[in-house]
Amino acid sequence: MVIYCDHNASTPLRADVLDAMLPYLREQYGNASSIHGLGARARDAVEEARGRVAALIGAQPAEIVFTSGGTESNNLAIAGAARITARRTIVTTMIEHASVREVIRGLQPDGAGVRELPVDAEGRVAAATVAAQLDDTVGLASIGWANNEIGTIQEIEAIAALCRARGVLMHVDAVQAAGKIPVAVRGGIDLLSLSAHKLGGPKGVGALFVRRGVALRPLLVGGGQERGRRAGTENVAGIVGMGAACHAAAAELGGFGEACVALRDALWSGLQAGISGIRRNSPAGAQCLPNTLNVTVAGVRGEALVAALDLAGVAVSSGSACAAGAGEASHVLVALGHSRDAARDGVRFSLGRTNTVDDIGRIVAAASAAVARTRRTPRVGRGDA
Repeated sequence: MVIYCDHNASTPLRADVLDAMLPYLREQYGNASSIHGLGARARDAVEEARGRVAALIGAQPAEIVFTSGGTESNNLAIAGAARITARRTIVTTMIEHASVREVIRGLQPDGAGVRELPVDAEGRVAAATVAAQLDDTVGLASIGWANNEIGTIQEIEAIAALCRARGVLMHVDAVQAAGKIPVAVRGGIDLLSLSAHKLGGPKGVGALFVRRGVALRPLLVGGGQERGRRAGTENVAGIVGMGAACHAAAAELGGFGEACVALRDALWSGLQAGISGIRRNSPAGAQCLPNTLNVTVAGVRGEALVAALDLAGVAVSSGSACAAGAGEASHVLVALGHSRDAARDGVRFSLGRTNTVDDIGRIVAAASAAVARTRRTPRVGRGDA
C-alpha cells in the first residue's frame, strides 16, 4: 500500500465531501443561474458553500468569489487589481508560487514595476523589509501566507497592517496555509486565494476573497456570475465540495496541526538518525507549516530520491508539484542561499490526515535504503551540506 506523503501537492478527497457532492452530480443537476426549482436548489447550495468558505477565513459570504482553483484566484487578484490602479509597482518576494510570479511578470510589458524582495535563510521576509519598499508608486503587495515547498509561514498580519497604512492593496496566496493553520482576513488583507484540493476538497475549484469595496477587472466576462467578478456557469458540485471541505477543516484545525507536528518531528528525528549528510531546509518550530519537511541529502539527487521512494511505495515531491519533472533548480532554495546545483536536490515530505505513526517508520526505513542505493560522491563546492 502506498504511503502518500505529498499533501501539499494535493489531498485525498474526503468521504464526507464526496457525499455532499454526489447529489449535484446526479439528480440536482440544475444551472444555478436558472430560475426554476432545480436552478434554485443549485443556487441555494452554492450560497451555503459560499458561507462555509467565508467562515473558514472570517470573511462575509458576499466577499467570496468562486474560481477554478488557486492559480485562477492568484491571477484574478493580481492582474485584476494591478490593471485598474494608477500605482503600478507590485511588491512580492523571491519565493512565491509560479502562479504569482508569472502573472506579475506578465504585467511588466504593460508598464508594471516589480520589487521582488529577498528572504532570509529560512525563507522569511521581514515586515521591516516590506515596509521599506512601500512608497507612493506601490499599488499592490502579493505575499504567500506559507510557502508550498519549505513550509515557511510569513508575518502576514504585520505586513498587511503596514500595507493598509500606506494605502497599498494586500494580496495573500493562502492556498497552502488554509486548513493547516488559522487563516483570517482581519486587518489589512484585501485579497486572499484558496484552493479546494489542498484541504480535502475536489480539484478544479477555488475561491478568492475580495474585501468589500475592492475593485477588480475580471479576467472572464460574459454572463455576470459571481457579482460580475467571474463569469461562467458555476461548478455547483465542486463548489459544494469546497464548502464541505472548508467546514470540516475549520472543525478539525487544532487537532490536525497537533497531529501533523508530532508526525513531522518524528519523521525528522528518524531521518537524522538514519541518514548521514541530511540537511533540513524547512524552518523548525511554529514558523513552519505543521505538516511540511523539506530536506537535502548530500550526494543524492532530489529526483533520484523521489523516484527511489516511489518504487518503495512512498509518494513525495521534489520541489513544487507544478514544476516537478522540469529538472530545474528550485527558485525557493536558491533564494535561501543554496547553489543552483544544490537547489535541484530538495525533497519535500508533506503529511496529512491519512498519515499515521506507523507510516513514519516505513518512510524512514525506505528513505534510508533509498539513500544507500542512490548516493553519489558529492562534488567539491556544491554547498549542500
